Amino acid sequence: MDARFAELQEKLRAAEADIEAELTRRREALRFDIHNRRVVFEDEVKRLHATMRTHALRYLANARPMVLLTAPVIYSVIVPMIVLDIFVMIYQAVCFPVYGIPKVRRRDYLVFDRHHLAYLNTIEKINCAYCSYFNQAAAFIREVASRTEVYWCPIKHARRVLGPHPHYAGFADFGDAAAFRERVDGMKDGVKPELLA
Repeated sequence: MDARFAELQEKLRAAEADIEAELTRRREALRFDIHNRRVVFEDEVKRLHATMRTHALRYLANARPMVLLTAPVIYSVIVPMIVLDIFVMIYQAVCFPVYGIPKVRRRDYLVFDRHHLAYLNTIEKINCAYCSYFNQAAAFIREVASRTEVYWCPIKHARRVLGPHPHYAGFADFGDAAAFRERVDGMKDGVKPELLA
């Protein structure tokens, strides 16, 4: 069973590499490049994008009333997310060294680059920053939680899990006590990097 999972994971890695190659081709077609984590568009493309920007006041005037009324509810969720994000950072900083769990590099999860898009107005850029932070903080939190699960309870569930984290495939099967003990005993000195691959 483990050999089959390894084969499937290798196919998944190959597919991810193909996706990244396709994204690179699309970047070239859209005439931008990334230099030192900064997005750089060709001048002609920047001018074209600027002509496609909707002025912020027109953007608000054309918004449906319910969109405007629900916006404060959407933005209010940022407060608990920031609090959760801070707690998870503290949790990782305090607990991961004790258990020998490799820390998650937060900067790998927080990407803010949509402000380079000249076709977005100020409101759209704020919306994009909000979505970027929220989704990427959630991804960071998920990775911290998944590494915790690798250490404490690397057992698959009996029922199907929607959208399992990348480490889940390496967990012991539900009901396989020997495999569980082997994995847990193997982590007494910390989580090995290959378990997080």
